[in-house]
Amino acid sequence: MKKKYGFVAVLLLMAVASFAQIRKVPAVVKQSFARQYPKAENVKYNDDLVNVNVSFLLDGEKMNAEYTNKGIWKHTEKKWSFEQLPDSVKEGFHKSRFADRDVKEVVVIYLPADVTQYRIKAEKSSLEKKYLFFSPEGRLLRESITI
Repeated sequence: MKKKYGFVAVLLLMAVASFAQIRKVPAVVKQSFARQYPKAENVKYNDDLVNVNVSFLLDGEKMNAEYTNKGIWKHTEKKWSFEQLPDSVKEGFHKSRFADRDVKEVVVIYLPADVTQYRIKAEKSSLEKKYLFFSPEGRLLRESITI
């Protein structure tokens, strides 16, 4: 009986995935993006039915923005290096209990209300990986486990 439900769930997910690839990106999302990033180049939309992810280049840098289906901007991310971080964020990381971990990835996250956060992917081993979110002042805001 469990196999039957598992099979049905897989079919349902495949149907949703195929629908997500067929549906047109809502015009309101394209309009919101164009207003927010009028100088964006190489724009690519990926609609996953719940959100629309937009990858693009801005001033030669790769960026990714996420919008709701109603065109409401949720956040934008840009990859950075540890060296590019503000000194306060580097210092906050070095003073944190995660300072002994290797930095594998750094991302700047721009949020509504002109909020900026810095996400550092820090790894102690292949099993111990965390995302650490810092404020521009270098305060650790939260952490989450990553795969």
